[in-house]
Amino acid sequence: MTNRVILANAQLVLPDEVVQGAVSVEDGRIVQIDTGTTHADDAIDCDGDYIAPGLIELHTDNLERHITPRPRVDWPHKAAIIAHDAELAGTGITTVFDAIRVGSIVSDHNARYSKYARQMADEILAMRAAGALRISHHLHLRAEICSETLLEEMEEFGDADRVGIVSLMDHTPGQRQFRDLVKFEDYVCGKHGLSKEGFGEYIEFLYGLQERLGARHEAGAVKAAARYGATLASHDDTTAEQVAVSAGHGVSIAEFPTTEEAAVASRDSGIGIIMGAPNLVRGGSHSGNVAAQDLAQSDLLDILSSDYVPAALLLGAVRLGELWGNMARGLATVTAAPARYVGLSDRGRIAEEMRADLTRFRVVGDAPVVRGVWVEGRRVA
Repeated sequence: MTNRVILANAQLVLPDEVVQGAVSVEDGRIVQIDTGTTHADDAIDCDGDYIAPGLIELHTDNLERHITPRPRVDWPHKAAIIAHDAELAGTGITTVFDAIRVGSIVSDHNARYSKYARQMADEILAMRAAGALRISHHLHLRAEICSETLLEEMEEFGDADRVGIVSLMDHTPGQRQFRDLVKFEDYVCGKHGLSKEGFGEYIEFLYGLQERLGARHEAGAVKAAARYGATLASHDDTTAEQVAVSAGHGVSIAEFPTTEEAAVASRDSGIGIIMGAPNLVRGGSHSGNVAAQDLAQSDLLDILSSDYVPAALLLGAVRLGELWGNMARGLATVTAAPARYVGLSDRGRIAEEMRADLTRFRVVGDAPVVRGVWVEGRRVA
């Protein structure tokens, strides 16, 4: 039996404009787009709500919050994955690249964080294969350069995993995201329970680790990304020189550049620029880095990521639409643009023959309210 859905009397967010009309879906694909107010008797009346492509999230740490809801609490993983999946669906996200850290520290007690990437990936892929998830899940490996086990952990992944993104992350203190050592001290002592007395020793350990293994880890991660066929991303580039190194590696996405200098250099190098939606919504970075709104006003923002607040993705896109005076352009930062940069040619736009991944919402006051979400024509929220 044909699975047919018609969403009518809606504001359709098309690639370049918003028009009033209806979108028809059959067997998981968009088959027709009509403009105007008339519609079939069996259509769902959207009452003037927006219908946008399903949102695409390239970098979220949200699953980690469900796995570890409190320090030293390891929540049952299948339940955590299901809760994470449902939360994303409820915010209008229909495709997610779950960010999983690869690279651990196992020898130093103060700096220790354990391996988990292979197990977590297996659990996500198993849930996906079982049809237990509402939305489309892909893998994003966050390659931690300042670690001890990066290369051996990356060797555990191969073609069958269909890794979509590899990001090069160097969290060595004193540079990139953590140029301010006071903010870094507050972060690690607050999040990981490190004592203030042990902070200096911890810093020296990380400096030595980066000096000893950093170059080899970075080269190995770039090579692994090529082996997977994954999109390569940089993370927290700060200077034009760092962007030049990223471009030399074949990076196509710059995640969260920390300065306007790095954003300009990324633009000049043809690298897409991702900024955090929480940064945009809050009006600035919690780490004291460049404000997403400033980059948006300078035409230096291509993609939004929810980062650590899933609901921020749609809210941020709507804010951009208002800032730019162009809702279609704002929504493209969370739909067409991320799809294009990671090679997902079957989604991200409302057009015939595309996947029927759709999000219905209306704006109440200054906040979008999600009123329906469809993945391949099947309602999931």
